[in-house]
Order: sequence, then structure tokens, then C-alpha cells
Amino acid sequence: MRHRTFGRVGWQVSEVGYGMWGMGEWTGSNDKQSMAALELSVSRGVNFFDTAQSYGDGHSEQLLGMLLGGHRGQRVVATTKVPPKNRQWPSRRGVPFADVFPRAYVRRYVDISRSNLGVDTIDLLQLHVWEDDWLDSGELSQTVAELKREGAIRAFGISLNRWEPSNGVRAVRSGLVDAVQVIYNIFEQAPEDELFPACRENKVAVIARVPFDEGSLIGGFTRETTWPEGDWRNSYFVPENLDATVAHVDVLKPLVPAGMTLAEMALRFILSNPDVSTVIPGMRNTDHVLTNTAASDAGPLSPELLTRLRAHRWDREPTSWSQ
Repeated sequence: MRHRTFGRVGWQVSEVGYGMWGMGEWTGSNDKQSMAALELSVSRGVNFFDTAQSYGDGHSEQLLGMLLGGHRGQRVVATTKVPPKNRQWPSRRGVPFADVFPRAYVRRYVDISRSNLGVDTIDLLQLHVWEDDWLDSGELSQTVAELKREGAIRAFGISLNRWEPSNGVRAVRSGLVDAVQVIYNIFEQAPEDELFPACRENKVAVIARVPFDEGSLIGGFTRETTWPEGDWRNSYFVPENLDATVAHVDVLKPLVPAGMTLAEMALRFILSNPDVSTVIPGMRNTDHVLTNTAASDAGPLSPELLTRLRAHRWDREPTSWSQ
């Protein structure tokens, strides 16, 4: 496992981290299987874990807490997120900051997450949605300063809304955030336009999420694919999105080199960009861990393949189903 410097914070983190949404509430999750995968990931060099209080109402945090408890004295970075008070994913333009992340509310959720994780200090606290207009309120900077001063958190970051990477550039330039989490993959290359240069200039860490475009870049979807009742993916892959996604993936498949899978190519595309501090694929079993961590060992893609993949950029606009 290769490691990278996590922005100005300076942590050395595994370039393949661990996204823990799926094991919190997705259908098919199994705690015993999840813990086996988490333990294997640590043995494979993974030391960056991303969860959120909203993932199974704290369940994912509690699983991470169990992992942390078994690795006291070993540097494992635990990151989590405060859910929006109004429970709107993504956030809405024009909604006041006070309606989403008021000071007392954020502090309460910091305490909830610390309890779930079994830690006194959260390594990285993130807000689960973001609007750059919220910088106009001085309350957030005061809250972050208090939490750092009190030792409740070590670093602060934001998780950017789907397909809106520019709605975070002001935050990066403000000096308030230590890290940004953003969707970045073969299809979603827009963060390279403004966000990544701003992060580079301000030494802000980049956490790349959704490396497989919610699973499509693994290559198994068809236009008839469905998920169990209650699974979030049913509301995201509505026919309009599923049809278009399968069409884009089908065009991409011929570019996969011999001996490589589509999933490996997707991960290595992201890891070929030095602006990325870590990528956090969801891994719900040990096979996922073995496959995804191996992408780090394989290294960057060739310049020729990267050039060809850039032609598959797919700029999309947020819609009612793109939560």
C-alpha cells in the first residue's frame, strides 16, 4: 500500500482508504462480514476510514469504533460527518446556515460520534452537505475553532454535493477547511477544473469518493438491473439514469487493457492524479478489500490510457434523483 500526505494536516494516509456507507445500511450488509473486511484492510495497509453518523443511524460509526478499539496504539485515521439538521441531501440553495448546522447542533453530534467511535478526539470532522454561501456566516469558523481548541477534533472538512465541485472552491480558499470530499472518477472529472488547483494551492487534502460511480464502473449493470426493496440505489438508478449509465459504461469497456478489470482501471485512473490524497471505495467483504488494495500496488495508468479515458468525461447536472 502506498501512502500520501494528507494536505497541510501532514498525516501519512493510505492512498486507498475505506468508505463505510454500505456496511451501515445497504441491503446485504452483515456485521461479521464487515468486521472481517475491516480487519483485513488494516493488515493490507489501509489506515484511512470514512464514515458518517447518518450511515445506519450511527451503526457504521460503531463498527469503526470496534476496529479502533482493537488497534490502540496503531495510527488509524477515523473520519466522520455531521448530518444536516434539516435532513436534506443534497443541500438547497438559499437555505440559511442556521437551519442546517447551528453551533449547538454540531457540538451535539460531535459528542454522539465520539461516543460511537469510542474516541475523545475525532481525526477529521466533516459536514455532510455544503454550500459555499454558508461562509458568510461567521458562526461556523467559531465552532470549528472551539472544537479544535477543546481537542474534540483534529481537522475539519466538507463533503461536497454530487456533481457540484465548484461549490467548495470558496471554502478551500477561505482557509477554514483542511479537507474536501468530492465525487471524482472516470466520468466525473470536473473537480480537475477549479477545485483541485485550489486545493493544491492551499494545501487542502482531497478525498475522492464514488470511484465506481455507485457501482456502474465495476461493469455488471444492465438496463434490467434492480436492487432489493428499500435499497438506496433504486431511487438513484431510475430508468433515465440507469439507461444512460449503462450506455456510457458499454462504450468504456473496450478500453480496459488485457489482464485488468474495469474496476481496477477506474481506481487507478483516480490514483494517477497526485492531487488526490486518498480514494474511499466501499468495501463490504474481504474480496473487495483484496481487489481494491491491489490497485495501489499496481501504480498509475499509462499516459496513453489516461489520455483516452479523459475523452469519457461526462458532465451531469444535479436533478431530483441525484441525491
